[in-house]
Amino acid sequence: MKTKFSDESRFKGLKIAITGANGTLGKSLVKELKGKGAYVVGLTHAKKNNSNSDASTPDEWIIWSCGKEELLSNSLANVDILILNHGFNPKEIIDSNEINKALEINCLSHWRLIEIFEGLAVSNNVNKYNSKEVWVNTSEAEIQIAFSPVYEITKHLIGELVSLKKSKLLMEERNSFIIKKLILGPFKSKLNPQGIMNPEFVAKKIIKKTEKDDYLIIVSPNPITYLLMPSVELIRILYARFIKKIYSN
Repeated sequence: MKTKFSDESRFKGLKIAITGANGTLGKSLVKELKGKGAYVVGLTHAKKNNSNSDASTPDEWIIWSCGKEELLSNSLANVDILILNHGFNPKEIIDSNEINKALEINCLSHWRLIEIFEGLAVSNNVNKYNSKEVWVNTSEAEIQIAFSPVYEITKHLIGELVSLKKSKLLMEERNSFIIKKLILGPFKSKLNPQGIMNPEFVAKKIIKKTEKDDYLIIVSPNPITYLLMPSVELIRILYARFIKKIYSN
């Protein structure tokens, strides 16, 4: 794996895998990362993908399914950065099938992939100069209303789990596995046709912000998010430390 900060663009020469690469934001991220010199792998559920060799098409496609994340272990072994960008916004407010599907796609599959990728980082004996990195798109729905209760619940759940994972990494002072949380405001997509932000703009902002060491990558037109999200994260981290101290005594 390439040392990440040894080049003008830290993404140059890196292998980056993106779930939801066939979606609106996914395509924009692919375009931006390829423009930075990365080799991009698109992880998709769709059996038919855009075969046109344009800037928004990944260099390689891999088909996968929620619930079968362990089958991706070999494919992810040589990946430097994994971007978890897939999602599902249920149409019904209270429907068991929709709720189960949202939990599986928006939360459980994300968590399994985080665990698998972290396991690969540990087994590969990577260090802070040669680490694996995961970005998790939890969105503003983690802490604010999105006019979709089930979507909000699942995003809040994966957001809490990522916060716990970050707390654990901080307490163990581990830097071979890096996690970043993407907190995105409403952008126009199939999941959110009423989104007010342009997905290309969002992708550019994400890439620019992730070139730094920041954990929280916030892109939103709502100034409250920039104040509220860091406060929420700090409380979660302090709470995790407090609980660990209690059980350690």
